[in-house]
Amino acid sequence: AGRARRLLLSQLFQPLALPTGGQAGSEGRPGEPSCRSQRLMLQAGLIHPTSPGCYCYLPPTVRAMEKLIKLMDQEMQAVGGQKLNLPSLCSAELWRASGRWDQMGPELFRLLDRHKHGYCLGPTHEELVTALVASQSGLSYKQLPLRLYQVTRKFRDEPKPRFGLLRSREFYMKDMYTFDSSEQEARRTYEQVCAAYCSLLTRLGLPFVKVQAATGSIGGSTSHEFQLPADIGEDRLLLCPQGHFAANVETLSTEQTSCPECGEKLSETKGIEVGHTFYLGTKYSSVANAVFSSAENQLQLAEMGCYGLGVTRILAASIEVLSSEDSIRWPSLIAPYQLCFIPPKRGSREEEE
Repeated sequence: AGRARRLLLSQLFQPLALPTGGQAGSEGRPGEPSCRSQRLMLQAGLIHPTSPGCYCYLPPTVRAMEKLIKLMDQEMQAVGGQKLNLPSLCSAELWRASGRWDQMGPELFRLLDRHKHGYCLGPTHEELVTALVASQSGLSYKQLPLRLYQVTRKFRDEPKPRFGLLRSREFYMKDMYTFDSSEQEARRTYEQVCAAYCSLLTRLGLPFVKVQAATGSIGGSTSHEFQLPADIGEDRLLLCPQGHFAANVETLSTEQTSCPECGEKLSETKGIEVGHTFYLGTKYSSVANAVFSSAENQLQLAEMGCYGLGVTRILAASIEVLSSEDSIRWPSLIAPYQLCFIPPKRGSREEEE
């Protein structure tokens, strides 16, 4: 009594019968873009499409995802992260105050409740978490830094969802939001979280590169992406062959073709973005009035950073870069199962022996 029941492979819910081309929700039709990870995950019964950009994550995938989240928890808590959970429904009022309600455009899923109050399904949570911290009156510099993170579903109305979990409308993300007492402390936090991301991807055995990146709609003054080089990647990267410099082409002028450190010619490759970090300064804390009492008993705005890792994207991207065309290879730390025992057939000579 109380022992976990062993799961037989024959009983694992892993439907391999894919929808036909004429059925709603099918993907990978002739002429539509597909990639290795999407094809392998569909064929192996790891995911099941329901509508464009939305998938059922089946039991083996959930096992892998839970293992990945445990690794993320280890890395985030090693840098002082505290785990919380924020609502997916975010008030339009908060987003209008930051300016992102209009800035995000059609990528933002918007809705009205029965009282005609506006909301969005959060793709990120800068506004909400800053409002949360701002609501805590009497916050002292002694309570900083605050490093708050969550692992939740996110939503983005992609115009053309594609490549399975690499570009979907509903996905899981680990997002961290940090609050520091000064720019110097905030930049120290930034380096610590970046180091934690490097540690995670190294533990997974993934061939990543950290590149200089644009801040986009999130804002801030410093940003880096964590990219996995891959032919189907949607980002163009310029890399120094000696490893002295790496950047997304969005951040460079068209004239820059050599490394600013050593002068070597930069080589171009494509990458899959699996992580993104931002130093935000007071962009959001100034709007929400997220302040703390300094050592001199003066109210000061908190210096912020935000950091994201794509949970489901890392699952798919790891399959994309590690697998062969016809068989899946997982990072060993997140493989759904480490071993599969095949016993002798009941009543066979081998069983009797």
